[in-house]
Amino acid sequence: MAGAYNDRDGYIWMDGKLVDWREANVHILTHAMHYASSVFEGERSYGGKIFKSRAHSERLLFSGRELDMEIPYTVDEIEAAKYETLKANNLSDAYVRAVAWRGAGEDMGVSSSRNPVRLAIATWEWGAYYGDSKFKGAKLDISKWKRPSPETIPVHAKAAGLYMICTASKHAAEAKGCSDALFMDYRGYVAEATGANIFFVKNGEVHTPDPDCFLNGLTRQTVIGMLKERQVKVHERHIMPDELEGFEQCWLTGTAAEVTPVGQIGDYNFEVGEMTRDIATAYEKLVRA
Repeated sequence: MAGAYNDRDGYIWMDGKLVDWREANVHILTHAMHYASSVFEGERSYGGKIFKSRAHSERLLFSGRELDMEIPYTVDEIEAAKYETLKANNLSDAYVRAVAWRGAGEDMGVSSSRNPVRLAIATWEWGAYYGDSKFKGAKLDISKWKRPSPETIPVHAKAAGLYMICTASKHAAEAKGCSDALFMDYRGYVAEATGANIFFVKNGEVHTPDPDCFLNGLTRQTVIGMLKERQVKVHERHIMPDELEGFEQCWLTGTAAEVTPVGQIGDYNFEVGEMTRDIATAYEKLVRA
């Protein structure tokens, strides 16, 4: 599938039924467009099976509740809709996007309790998120923005509003010839990339930021489990920026990113080493098992 995302053949599931891709539209006064009242999930289907599918559906409902937005579907209903959409589009290996939002209704201000909560699911073919970086290592910029405090926003929800600084940071990174950007958090600790969690290797042990103010990704959790099964010591902790100089390897994890090696962050360089290659290969096998 190719072309602009609003002009493709196929079907999108919206509010309980499949509609033609080009007809899957919303009104300009949709609340989410003005006030970011939207949550979503990014998932991948491998050979017709969506990896960690129920966990994604459960997190979607959790994210909605965090925004005081009760999504009017059960996990089972969301699961059925995702597979119905894959089948309608004749897709097996695909990206799956479920998105819920407050639509247009009686309210058009900050308050939106009388507006309907809507749900849509789209699927499309999507290759490697970072292109050939999966082989040679991605290059990351360091963002000027910080991941916010949990006292300021529901940081553990996968909410659209949390991605505003991601878009700005990724645009700035791409302008410098980088694939992505690394965030520090509001305290100055290393946090994550714009859409992926980060891992480092030193002396055969793995270090990854404690997700106390950003999303604890499902791929992150999966990879930590894989490392522990291999008897690799994993340190989930606060990491200072000056520690980057001492790390030997680095990789990103995420549904879109899968496991992507990192070759450079700012002025710091990393090798695409044995542990990175092993985890990337093992993850690829796991999702297709």
